Amino acid sequence: MCGIVGFTGYHPAASILLNGLSKLEYRGYDSAGLAVRDGSNPVNIVKAKGRLKILVEKTDNGNALHGTCGIGHTRWATHGEPSELNAHPHCSDDCNVVGVHNGIIKITRS
Repeated sequence: MCGIVGFTGYHPAASILLNGLSKLEYRGYDSAGLAVRDGSNPVNIVKAKGRLKILVEKTDNGNALHGTCGIGHTRWATHGEPSELNAHPHCSDDCNVVGVHNGIIKITRS
């Protein structure tokens, strides 16, 4: 299971996302992450291994992330070890696409 929350509006997103994730933490508690964007500035992604409180501390309760649009995720590892690398959000190489999911995405090449 995972907890996923998103926000876009006129208020700082990070604290709203963290509040939403706190209500969903029972759905995932081995890692958590946020992606927040401020207008046309690059997306800022912060991830933490462990319970949500570690992400709260890393982001100064969301105050370190500026922007009014974002997505957050808590993870319960069913595939892959709990780690910052495996924590969501994930992004494309150019960080233009950011996503979270509740499931397993497996890439195979022939």
